[in-house]
Amino acid sequence: MSVGTRTLDAGGVPVRLFYPTRVASRPETFGPYAVDVAIDAPLDGAGHPQVVVSHGGTSSPWVLRDLAISLVRAGCVVALPTHPGDNRDDRSLFGTVANLEQRPRHLRQVIDALGAARVAVIGHSMGGYTALAVAGGRPVALPSETADGRAHPVSVVRDPRVRALVLLAPATAWFMGPGALDGVDVPVQLWTGELDAMAPEGFTQIVLRGVAGVDHRRIPNAGHFAFVSPFPPAMTSPSFPPSQDPPGFDRAAFQPVLHAAIADFLAA
Repeated sequence: MSVGTRTLDAGGVPVRLFYPTRVASRPETFGPYAVDVAIDAPLDGAGHPQVVVSHGGTSSPWVLRDLAISLVRAGCVVALPTHPGDNRDDRSLFGTVANLEQRPRHLRQVIDALGAARVAVIGHSMGGYTALAVAGGRPVALPSETADGRAHPVSVVRDPRVRALVLLAPATAWFMGPGALDGVDVPVQLWTGELDAMAPEGFTQIVLRGVAGVDHRRIPNAGHFAFVSPFPPAMTSPSFPPSQDPPGFDRAAFQPVLHAAIADFLAA
């Protein structure tokens, strides 16, 4: 079984789709990233579990490429949207209420474009916020994000087609209010890093207090970016923090463990 890929437009949200195919794959380059895929190959079979992956703030879906490919090899169809206004090339909405509103909307548009009756959502960092919001969380914008300097509820709509969440070092400060996560009643797997300064223990506790039965995996010595793919050598530098890990942490060795556990959770 090979990995096919093609692009999809979800109402103005660009999506990179990965899926099982019988067409032979070959190495292809997408910007700085090399992947072994069959471009525009036909999907093999039907009824595959469908997964939507939300990248972090000002990041790129390509940093979660290895996770997507591993899930395809487990039989899934995986959609990786680029969030307009909050990605590596366009940061115009980062830190705004509009971004908090639109990120969950983007995922709903992707699910529409897939024609999916049920999906799992995986989110890293700000993608974790997005996953919780689209699954029934009720976020509140922080005073630093609003015009009047006051906290205000964010307008988001729960999508009942979301049936499971995997949260990777999620950003959760918008769910601190009482009952903010009461509406999240799907299975949740939560991955956190012991040495993550960007999504600290307080963020983790928001999820553990607000959602029942969370499968929590706390990874010793891991930082915030342990959960994204290793970067190509040309991008690996102390001047580029996403490429760095705490001393002694082996991201490349950890990634297959992460991918296998996520596949098992989604299969269950």
